[in-house]
Amino acid sequence: MVELAGIVIIGILAQWVAWKFKIPAILPLILIGLLVGPVASEFITEDGSKWIQPIWNGKEGLFPGESLFYFVSLAISIILFEGGLTLRIGEIKNVGPIISKLITIGSLVTFFGAAISAHYVFYLSWEISYLFSALIIVTGPTVITPILRNIPLKKDVSAVLKWEGILIDPIGALVAVLVFEFISVEAGGAFTKMALIEFGKIVLFGSTFGFTFAHTLNFLINKKWVPHYLLNVFALASVLGVFVLSDVFAHESGLLAVVVMGMVLGNSKSPYLKELLYFKESLSVLLISILFILLAANINIEDLLLIYNWNAVILFALVVFIIRPLGVFLSTYGSTLKFNEKLFISWVGPRGIVAAGIASLFGLTLAKKGIVDAQYITPLVFMIVLGTVLLNATTARPFAKLIGVFLKRSEGILIIGASQISRLIGHYLENNGRHVVLIDSNQNNIKLARELGLEAINVDIYSETLDDNIELNDVGFLMALTASSDINKYAIEKFKEQFGENGAFRLVTIDEMTNPENSPKEGLFSVNDDFIKLSEVSRKYPKIHEIEINSKAHFDELIAITQKDDDIIPLLVKDKKGVLEIISSNNKAMENIEKGYKLVYLGKRMS
Repeated sequence: MVELAGIVIIGILAQWVAWKFKIPAILPLILIGLLVGPVASEFITEDGSKWIQPIWNGKEGLFPGESLFYFVSLAISIILFEGGLTLRIGEIKNVGPIISKLITIGSLVTFFGAAISAHYVFYLSWEISYLFSALIIVTGPTVITPILRNIPLKKDVSAVLKWEGILIDPIGALVAVLVFEFISVEAGGAFTKMALIEFGKIVLFGSTFGFTFAHTLNFLINKKWVPHYLLNVFALASVLGVFVLSDVFAHESGLLAVVVMGMVLGNSKSPYLKELLYFKESLSVLLISILFILLAANINIEDLLLIYNWNAVILFALVVFIIRPLGVFLSTYGSTLKFNEKLFISWVGPRGIVAAGIASLFGLTLAKKGIVDAQYITPLVFMIVLGTVLLNATTARPFAKLIGVFLKRSEGILIIGASQISRLIGHYLENNGRHVVLIDSNQNNIKLARELGLEAINVDIYSETLDDNIELNDVGFLMALTASSDINKYAIEKFKEQFGENGAFRLVTIDEMTNPENSPKEGLFSVNDDFIKLSEVSRKYPKIHEIEINSKAHFDELIAITQKDDDIIPLLVKDKKGVLEIISSNNKAMENIEKGYKLVYLGKRMS
């Protein structure tokens, strides 16, 4: 009981440490597991016993006999289902040719390149070599995001890495499952007609059960035949049921079934999809916390000694410094990415939770069946996971600076609110070369913004989602343009350090309009213009104009005109090089204006 409670407590503590120090959670989890497992038994405890023993002498420990295998199987099924939920087929079409090629050409290069390397470096059988290569295709968002969160990068580079991690997670898992199924039915022997038939049964039953039960679950939920308070646990029971049932009809088809089930359900139009995803994410965090401590603790020192040689170093170097760059450069050939940006994407390829978890499950299963070289799967994949996470977590930031992809100044602009005035301003800024992101909880506003070609995120300002969005790494300006002064003030207080390092602004309140002397330094545009005024002017004159400035005195005259005319609102100043500066309500920052600058304003045209 103490050991089991300790695993949960230590696991969640490791998750907190990862969040606090902005590192991938898999790193402390596996290190803790190795410490309380093989490392402790070899170097710390007097009698050589592990602090945590998942299995001891095959019959004792936390999970005696087959129970560890069953627990790992069920946990991985839930994690893979959650991964399948995140895959949107439409996203593959819309993320651009670079990411599409990365998850196809890049995956093929890794699959064949790593298999050939493992076969000739470690002399593994071709079956195990291909299983190893399939497992290390995956680079999940849970390891990419913490590494890149505090590295200001160009939007395109962050987007490529983010979407590659999201989309390749379930795809890589599916490839690994298919390779595993083929090895299982072949039973380590020569290819036979019976093996092909068994493999076909696994694919048929796995995909059929996953597809059918995904639609069944979606139907039951949408018809509200499941009460809301049972929604999440009913879905959990359904996933476990499909996993077990599919496995009964075709042995080893359960993992394929839950991946397909997650993918089908994730592409449905269920209004409860987001709620299901949040629950599965929370459950996955708990399972991952327990799972990786157990799996790492279950490794014996003999398993680690299998790869304690120069062959492991050579294989790691081939995967990281040859195969990954080759896949990236082939996938980005002819793209708009610069050489240094391709080089950085090549460098950042940490393997994640899905790879390590499935590797342990497959290693246990195949070793039980007596498959030749199966004992190498778990330690080799753990070596790649730990090595890549450590390498990228410690070197990504300095490497970005070294090759020149590190943004010295974050020029992107985050606009809180996507109303008509926000869309007008955002569209103008985007057309003038600034990266603009609008956020709003109103789905219709987001839709209208996207129709203008603007990047817009449907999110509640009070949620924690924005903190993890690595595509906002180049944002250095914040503009709060909502109708609520409370939300505007909250946005400035919460996000000004993260997204407003170069300037954080909000609309003035009614109280500040009636008392101009109290105009805050973060006030936007003019002390006379709040959200209502902006909305009225944008409705009457939905166009942004520019007028050339002859001198500082001329600029002051133009500002005086805007203060007298309710149908003109000053927004920005554009210098001779086209660089835009936001006008604040106290107008104290505009001191270096000269001939050739332009005043950008909303409303009726000034002569």
